[in-house]
Amino acid sequence: MQIRVYYEDTDCGGIVYHSNYLNFCERARSELFFQKGLSPHDGDDFFVVKHMECDFISSAKFGDLLDVSTEVSEIKKASIVLEQTIKRLNEILFKTKVTLVFLKSGKLSRIPQEKLAIFS
Repeated sequence: MQIRVYYEDTDCGGIVYHSNYLNFCERARSELFFQKGLSPHDGDDFFVVKHMECDFISSAKFGDLLDVSTEVSEIKKASIVLEQTIKRLNEILFKTKVTLVFLKSGKLSRIPQEKLAIFS
């Protein structure tokens, strides 16, 4: 998924503010659902972030065109681990490893097969 860095994404020096990398990754995860004609939030069934490890490698700047990639690294009964990378051209700027858990009616639940298919 490509994202353009807008003024609102930056600090006073024109550098992407650190929390916006997380927003960019969230958009890319949501886009996985939208591409399949689904919503990331389906009533009382949805994924939530349980854990994240982030590595801020280099800075994106106002006007940059970024590529956000998402890869599955582990699937368990009620959780999935994704590795997401943000690049500018071929330069890696940010990496995260995010663990999502699936909730149904507010309780940890087995991930339904149709939801797993989104990540294939």
